[in-house]
Amino acid sequence: MDSETAAVIGHDVTTITCVCGNTVSKDGLIQANSEGVPVYVGENTPVPAELAEWPADEDLYTLCPSCGRVYSDSVIEETATAPVAFRVDVTAGPIAEAIRIHWKLST
Repeated sequence: MDSETAAVIGHDVTTITCVCGNTVSKDGLIQANSEGVPVYVGENTPVPAELAEWPADEDLYTLCPSCGRVYSDSVIEETATAPVAFRVDVTAGPIAEAIRIHWKLST
């Protein structure tokens, strides 16, 4: 099976066009940890139970909440390519709940 790769401009994770067609400006993309769990970007407040803490090692990923594809930010920044690192279920369970909480806190 060929690996899937998203379109990306240069080394900029904010320019990803997911394999499914989603972008930052379409349905949005979410920063996540190495397990695909959306990370909490707030400061000086407790991390909501559904979200992950910002990784101390800055090992960030980009999650497409539309299809569940996850991309490694470090690979994009180093290679200017965006291969799919792995997929998560965004339709149910803890990832779906984390996405819901992320969007609620972001608005």
